[in-house]
Amino acid sequence: MKKTITLFFVFITSLSYAQTPQNGYPKIAGYMGILHPLVTFTSTETTTNFSSSYTIGFPTGINILKSDKIGFSFEFVPIIRSENGVSKVNNFLFHPGVMFRYPHGLTLVTRAAFETGGRYGFTPVLNKVVKKNKNSNYFVAVPLPVRFGNDKPASFTIGFQFGVGF
Repeated sequence: MKKTITLFFVFITSLSYAQTPQNGYPKIAGYMGILHPLVTFTSTETTTNFSSSYTIGFPTGINILKSDKIGFSFEFVPIIRSENGVSKVNNFLFHPGVMFRYPHGLTLVTRAAFETGGRYGFTPVLNKVVKKNKNSNYFVAVPLPVRFGNDKPASFTIGFQFGVGF
């Protein structure tokens, strides 16, 4: 009976040791930012933001970091469009993706894109941490959305994003 109890405690201890995160991973982090689409290209036209309308997005997300090199991100982006003195939430984007983290604060995020406006596609994002604090960091990013669907021509956009992670 004593051997059984000892083996039981060794087994439980080994299970708890196996589930203990190594090097502090996995980690969960959040962020929020401001997104400015700069220019959009389609087969029929080139459209710039700030010309006849203004579009801005507010990405908010949760990152699940598996290690220093990889993670998963859930991003939600309400998009507001202002045109002719009227502004409204024009679209809402669900943007999950895999993060590939590199040294010096560089991250490549490969996101799938699902918009309530009927468009879908993918968005590679190059992200750079520009200032790291103890409990937060500031970043800039260049999202490159590619969209299809909703009876519109395929589009490619270049954007600029900045924000804070915590």
